[in-house]
Amino acid sequence: MKIILLGTSWPYRGGLATFNERLARQFMAEGHEVEIWTFTLQYPSFLFPGKTQYTSEPAPQDLRIRRCLNSCNPFNWLRVGRAVRKAAPDLLICCYWMSFFAPSYGLISRMVKRNGKTRCIALVHNMIPHEPTILDKLFAPYFVASQDGFVALSESVVRDIDKLDKKDKPKTFSPHPIYDHYGERMTKAEACKALGLDAKKEYMLFFGLVRAYKGLDLLLDAFGLVKEQLPDLQLVIAGEFYEDEEKYRAQIEANGLTERVILRNEFIPDADLRKYFGAADLVVQPYKTATQSGVTQVAFHFEKPMLVTNVGGLGEIVHDHKMGYACAPAAEAIADDLLDFFNKNRQAAFTEYLKQEKTKYAWSNMTRAFLNNK
Repeated sequence: MKIILLGTSWPYRGGLATFNERLARQFMAEGHEVEIWTFTLQYPSFLFPGKTQYTSEPAPQDLRIRRCLNSCNPFNWLRVGRAVRKAAPDLLICCYWMSFFAPSYGLISRMVKRNGKTRCIALVHNMIPHEPTILDKLFAPYFVASQDGFVALSESVVRDIDKLDKKDKPKTFSPHPIYDHYGERMTKAEACKALGLDAKKEYMLFFGLVRAYKGLDLLLDAFGLVKEQLPDLQLVIAGEFYEDEEKYRAQIEANGLTERVILRNEFIPDADLRKYFGAADLVVQPYKTATQSGVTQVAFHFEKPMLVTNVGGLGEIVHDHKMGYACAPAAEAIADDLLDFFNKNRQAAFTEYLKQEKTKYAWSNMTRAFLNNK
């Protein structure tokens, strides 16, 4: 088949670009002809809360990436729509994660389908964003109506699509595959040495962009509750702050954790992930709202037990008291599970279960979900 993925990719950074590039490679490995059509402008600078949208990594040599879509220019959308229609792919996959892109994706999909050949299937990370706005009610239905089918990464997202889909189009739940391109696992001793950490300590890892919905405040309060009972426990926060860092520093101080928290306020490049996950005994995702998370799948790859809150689709993936914990989004519940994990030496049993469970999350399952979505 001839396939075009419309969404973020190099030179943009982050988990969504990583996902699209890995998905393209899987389709290519299965013999399909694939291109990624990405943005010339993804977000206006004033809408982007981080330091930069762009990666410093060189362009991937094995992928065909075309920069063409300006998210803010309707005249550009018309040009891109005509170009995709002329290219006549068998499948157009719109990689959707927020309503800001619904008008461009919706218009392009409508134009492309006029060729009578292309089927438009949406890859939906989030139907309703973690931080909703009025745009979701105005734009999301327009996008949903333009698609022939949907592939979602969690059951909760399927339910969100159902609320907007008036024609009962095909919807497939296919769990987020495991990111498997971050290199070999490092021993804890190796990883701690590389990061300048004491390998004799115990580490929980909060990884990724720091945003309000991710519940770092809950984790800091939970840590404060158990700090005396777990004297060797440290918290590593590795990721760029999209929130005011100072309010978290104040919370760290208020909980008496100044000497127990390692802050790395920066975007962590792919090459360094193995260090942070290698050092971690437990990966913690104390989210207040969620659909699914790429961090979970990185933890699967590195075979690290997880503590997640049971919101969105996180509890669908992390089986409580088998590979980790899926608890209520409350500091007390998180604290209870931290005590259970470290005081009862759960790591070995959870890791063994993870090794068995990770076989379910192959990228071939994801490509099959698109090809069978009819």
